[in-house]
Amino acid sequence: MDEKTLQEMINKVKMCEEEIGKGIIGQRDIIRQVLLAILSDGNVLLEGVPGLGKTELVKAISKVLSTSFSRIQFTPDLMPADVTGTNLIIKEEGNNVFQFEPGPVFANIVLADEINRATPKTQSALLEAMQEKTVTVGKTTYELPKPFMVLATQNPIENEGTYPLPEAQLDRFLFKLLVEFPGKNELKKIMDITVTNQKVELSPIMNGEDIMAIRTTIKDMPISDAVMDYALSLVVATHPESADAPEVTKKYVANGASPRAAQAIVKTAKARAFMEGRYNVAFEDVQFVAYPALRHRLALNFEAISDGVSADDVVREIMASVKTV
Repeated sequence: MDEKTLQEMINKVKMCEEEIGKGIIGQRDIIRQVLLAILSDGNVLLEGVPGLGKTELVKAISKVLSTSFSRIQFTPDLMPADVTGTNLIIKEEGNNVFQFEPGPVFANIVLADEINRATPKTQSALLEAMQEKTVTVGKTTYELPKPFMVLATQNPIENEGTYPLPEAQLDRFLFKLLVEFPGKNELKKIMDITVTNQKVELSPIMNGEDIMAIRTTIKDMPISDAVMDYALSLVVATHPESADAPEVTKKYVANGASPRAAQAIVKTAKARAFMEGRYNVAFEDVQFVAYPALRHRLALNFEAISDGVSADDVVREIMASVKTV
């Protein structure tokens, strides 16, 4: 690919970031990290209390990226067929035939709202879609549209009537992002938009073909042995049984991150270098994506919970202990 086309791609992504920022006040890091996940072909888990604009963020992204959008409200009585779709009996020329009716998962961007409220059976209906980009109903497998990604939300405070996601499903999320409460100035800007007649119209900047082309370009980006070694060392350092594990890991971590964590860090570090207009991956790219890539893949032990130590605290200590070359 020539230099001009590459620069046009980078400029388009930057324009998308700015356009989404018009509709979502603050949360600049969250916007960038979601875009990194989209460009890296991954799924995102958004965690935050209700009312922080998680749903509006996903809507804004789908509009700017000119992609189809679907929202599924997860509830305890939601069935797998309500997500994937089902076979209906249709009468044709006097005969009954089965016809597949696609569910809401057949969209480019799927918002799984309050995913931890649905039963494990329904949660698992998303597993195949998230990993394989396909849906199997009966004996037939259907391909999902490209690009495809799941953006799931969950409330970290309310535990009553919820079903925590198992580690196997958490591992399928490229990133876990913590959506924080806005500051006073940001809150005022939100009020100016939401409680007045002001309306923000977002313009489409990219489309599905652009996203697929950028994904291919990012995969072809080189990464030096030193940066790759640093990324892998971070993942290995999350395992308490490893000889290279720092003291914080041995004390607070029950199980370390999986190989998917290493894949997530390398893929998204490449995407971040691309968004920064660089054609090489730097140590700072790895450090930027380490928190969202690792925080949901660390299983902390009881001692960490009793001492009030979070996954981010552990990742911070690991990054301080693993030195760059």
